[in-house]
Amino acid sequence: MKIQLKLYATLTKFLPDGADNHSVELDVPAGATPTQIIEDVKLPKESCFLVLINGTYLTPEQRDTQPMQEGQTLAIWPPIAGG
Repeated sequence: MKIQLKLYATLTKFLPDGADNHSVELDVPAGATPTQIIEDVKLPKESCFLVLINGTYLTPEQRDTQPMQEGQTLAIWPPIAGG
C-alpha cells in the first residue's frame, strides 16, 4: 500500500531517493505500523520525537500498534530546541 512519509528538520537527510522537498511516497506492507516504517527507513528511533498520522499525534505505545492505512501521511519531527 502507498503512504506519504514526511520528515522534518534534521531527519530530512534520511529520506530515500526520490523525495521531493521533505516528503516521499512509500510502498509499505499492509498493516505496517509507524515503528516498522521508522525501522525500514533506518531512522534513529531516539530522534523520532513527534510522530503523527494525518496530523494526529501518536504516543510511543501507539506507534507500535497503530496500523497505517492506504493514502495516509506519516509525519515525523526530531526534538527541537529554540529560544
